[in-house]
Amino acid sequence: MGPGAVAIFVGSRLVMRSGDTEYPFRQDSDFWYLTGFDHPDAVAILSTRGEPTYTLFVQPRDRALETWTGYRPGVEGAVADHGADVAHPRESLLEKLPELLRGAERIYHTLGRDAEIDARIISLQEEIRRQSRGGILPAEAIIDPRLIVHEMRLHKSAEEIELMQRAADISREAHQRAARLAWPGRFEYELEAELGRVFRARGGAGPAYGTIVGGGANATILHYIRNDQPLAAGELVLIDAGVELEGYASDVTRTYPVGGRFEGAARDLYEVVLAAQLAAIEASAPGRTLPDIHSAALRLLVEGLVSLGILTGQPDELIEKEAYRPYYMHGTSHWLGLDVHDVGAYVTKTAAGRARSAGTQGGEGNDKLLSPETEPRSLGPGMAFTIEPGLYVAPDDPNAPEAFRGIGIRIEDDIVVTEDGILNLNREIPKSIDEIEAWVRGD
Repeated sequence: MGPGAVAIFVGSRLVMRSGDTEYPFRQDSDFWYLTGFDHPDAVAILSTRGEPTYTLFVQPRDRALETWTGYRPGVEGAVADHGADVAHPRESLLEKLPELLRGAERIYHTLGRDAEIDARIISLQEEIRRQSRGGILPAEAIIDPRLIVHEMRLHKSAEEIELMQRAADISREAHQRAARLAWPGRFEYELEAELGRVFRARGGAGPAYGTIVGGGANATILHYIRNDQPLAAGELVLIDAGVELEGYASDVTRTYPVGGRFEGAARDLYEVVLAAQLAAIEASAPGRTLPDIHSAALRLLVEGLVSLGILTGQPDELIEKEAYRPYYMHGTSHWLGLDVHDVGAYVTKTAAGRARSAGTQGGEGNDKLLSPETEPRSLGPGMAFTIEPGLYVAPDDPNAPEAFRGIGIRIEDDIVVTEDGILNLNREIPKSIDEIEAWVRGD
């Protein structure tokens, strides 16, 4: 932020589900990352005007309301238990904003989160501008603080990685127990229920995202969450499920054979996806990029599709023409952390782009100031991401051999970059055919 700056962070509010019922409260990820304050309708203000100060605006204690909705730390608890230097009731925020912002050279604030706060900041700047003869100037800029916070969140600390490993371990147990229910006649929701039971029994908040349990052709729907169909013999069931633990997400996918045996076309397609996933992991290292990893997986997927007769042609040409898109329509990786699709830029400016932005190049090319060149960012220590190749053959695909129609397979692990390599958080969750079959059978 630099000196003379003030940053405002708005926490989440309760959201109505239906009637007078609310969704379970989940704190805004940026707010949780910075404050650890897990109660609704709070605002944090960080100031570097003079002595750095951390101010919290929170719901005050209210014995009657707490009888209905639970404990509130209140103003006193915000200081004593949550580390704020100063705390005030949330309702006093708009009144106190002028004294908190007056004299700030820069204001860090995400516009669009709270209309009242937005309007108060803008009107205050106009008031100061009109009174500038008094020696106080308005802020030079209102800057989105996510530019700083999301870069911080992208690089995980040792404590964060340890927490993500604990989440991965819980997800391992949940997948193992759900896999043992992958038998004909069971319903997808039974497996979902077992996953959720383990998540909560091991101290997690529940699923980090909508649990996917797709049997048979349902596995070809990338974000299938109805989970209400019976499992059938000879089919596969795709489970994409991970726990949220202290705000951090685990994101794991495995594909299990219903009844404990991979057979025929399903086995062949599974081997292709597994080879692609292992190649992508092998391509992961400090200094590499997510497109490097995607390319490694894509090469094996396309070669496999050709070998199985699903695609025809030379792999290089098929990749260039994106002929694989009907069967692999998503990327191989995304960032992971407090959000399952976590924050952080995927690209950085090239040297030429940085030079243009700095105005060091004149003449032709100045039109590119609005669109500086970028390149994929290199992986560095503390970055966490997924590797999740898959193949999905629609049940009504007229171009695929009939034996493969209605089969969907994805295999996903969570990876953290270290100083000299990578750490696979899901290394204890099996994915070889023999190990997966043994899990389902309970061997």
